[in-house]
Amino acid sequence: MKQDQTNYIKWKRSFITLLIINIAIVLLLCLLIFWPVKQPEISGGNQVPTQESSEFIIRTTKSNLNELINSYMNEILKDSKHKFHVSLEDDVHLIGELPVFSTTVPVSIHLEPFVQENGDVVLEQKSITLGLLSLPNQKIMEYMEKYLSMPDWITINPADEEIYVAVTDMDIKSNFQVSVERIDLAANNLAFKIEIPYETLGIETIVH
Repeated sequence: MKQDQTNYIKWKRSFITLLIINIAIVLLLCLLIFWPVKQPEISGGNQVPTQESSEFIIRTTKSNLNELINSYMNEILKDSKHKFHVSLEDDVHLIGELPVFSTTVPVSIHLEPFVQENGDVVLEQKSITLGLLSLPNQKIMEYMEKYLSMPDWITINPADEEIYVAVTDMDIKSNFQVSVERIDLAANNLAFKIEIPYETLGIETIVH
C-alpha cells in the first residue's frame, strides 16, 4: 500500500511537471504568434537632385557622318546660289564654288580636324585652290566668309586660315547636347558624346 502511494506521488509530480511544460510551450507559441511585429522602415530612396543629365558615347563611320553633314548643308544652303558639299577622306575635303567677278569658280579646301577640350572642332586649312586663280589662302577664305552662308555656330577665320565648328552650340530640337569625343579619319574612328537632360524625359529627380 505504501508503495502504491509513493508511485502515485511520483506520477502526480510527473504529470504536473509535464502540464507546466506544455502550458509554457503554448504560452511561448502564443507570444510568438501574437506579439506585435515592428514594421521595417521602407526607404523611398534619397530623392535628391543629382546630375541633371546622362551622357552616352555614340560611335559612327565617315560614311554615315558624311551623309549627315551634306544633308545638313543642303538644308542651310537651299536658298543660296553657291553650293558646297563635304567629302570625309583622310581629311575634311570641302568642295564648292565662289563668285569671282561675273562668274563662279570652283573652290577646293582640304582641312585637318582637331577636337577641342570642350567638344568643339577646329578645321585647320591644309591646302586650298580657287579654280586656276593664284590667290593667297587668306584671301580665298575671305571670299568664303563673305559668300558662304553658315549657321552661327560655324565661324570662318581667314586670318588664322581655319574654320571653328562650335558643335556644342548647335541648336537641336530634341534638346540634346552634342560634343565631339574623337575624330580619327584615317582609322575611321569617330565618336560623339550625347548629353540627354532628364527634364527632356520628364524626370526631375534621380532615386538612389
